[in-house]
Amino acid sequence: MPKAQLVQCGEVIDWTADAAYSAGDVIQLRDGRAAVLTTDVVAGAVVGVYVAGIFKVTKTASMVALIGSGLFWDYSASAAHLLHRNDRDFYLGAGQEDATSAATTVLVALNVKPEYAVSLEHGFQSLVVQTAGFPYAQGNGRGAGVAFSATAEAQKADALSLRGMAPAGIAIVDALVCVNLNGDAAAVDINVGLANGTHATDADSITEHLFCHIDGASTNINFQSKDGTTTVASADSTVDFTAGTPFLVQFDLRNLEDVQVYVDGVNVLPASVFKLNAATGPLRALLHMEKTSDDSPGNVCAFVGARTAKV
Repeated sequence: MPKAQLVQCGEVIDWTADAAYSAGDVIQLRDGRAAVLTTDVVAGAVVGVYVAGIFKVTKTASMVALIGSGLFWDYSASAAHLLHRNDRDFYLGAGQEDATSAATTVLVALNVKPEYAVSLEHGFQSLVVQTAGFPYAQGNGRGAGVAFSATAEAQKADALSLRGMAPAGIAIVDALVCVNLNGDAAAVDINVGLANGTHATDADSITEHLFCHIDGASTNINFQSKDGTTTVASADSTVDFTAGTPFLVQFDLRNLEDVQVYVDGVNVLPASVFKLNAATGPLRALLHMEKTSDDSPGNVCAFVGARTAKV
C-alpha cells in the first residue's frame, strides 16, 4: 500500500524524478519541503507531486501522536515520527488527529507547522543569580539555553516567556529538552514546562507550575505539578535521558483535572493525577536551573511552546 494516501486535496507542482518511485511515496524536495508522489514515475520523468494537502501516512508503531504535533518523516523506516533521527529525516507536517500507540497511520497536513500562542521563541525574560561565577541564559534556536559555571556558590539561570495564557486556553505543550551537561550533585535542579512566574532560588516554590524535573547527578526524567490547591510531588517517569540527546516532553492539558504526560510519544505516569484546574495563570513557558552553594556546572537548552486549540 502507498506510504501516504490523499485525504484532502492540496497544491501540486511539477517535479523531475531522480529515481523510480511509486504513487504515494514520500520524498523531500531540494527546497526542503516534503512531497507526495501522485503517480508511479521513472527516473528523469516529470510528474506532479503534492506539497500541500492532508494525507493518511504510515506512523511509527508504539508512539502516541497528539493532534497538532509536528511530525518528521523517518527516512529509514518510511514512517511519521515525533523526532528527527539524525539520519536523512525531514519535516513532514502537523498531525491532524490523536493517533494512539496502536495506530499504524496518522493524518498529517503536509508542510504545515504547529502554531504556538505561548513560546520561548516569541521572546523571554531572564534574571541570572550569582556572586562571583558566570551563569548565563541566552537564546538558542527557537528556545533558550542556560548554563552554570563551576563556582561554589548559589546560582540561578532561567528563561520565562513574555507571553502567557490562561490555563483553560492551553491544549497541548511541546517541550524539546536537551541536557548537555547535567549537574554533578543533587544541589542542582532543572525544571522545564509551564509556570505563572519564576523564582530566584527554588522553582518548587512557584505557586502554579507543571514541570519536567531533573535532579543533578541523576538521569531520571521526573514530573510534578502545583495549581495553588493541589501539589503533586516530583515522580519518576522511569524514563531516563542521555546527555546530549534531545527528548520530547508533551503535556496534554485538555483535561486540567488530569493532565497527561508523554516522553517521546509514550504516555508516562498515567496513574499520577497532575492538576492545573485551580490555577489562574497566566501560565508562561519556563526553563529554570538552580543550585545551592556547590561547584557543580550544568548546561541545558530547551524549546517550550503551548498550542491553544481545544480539540
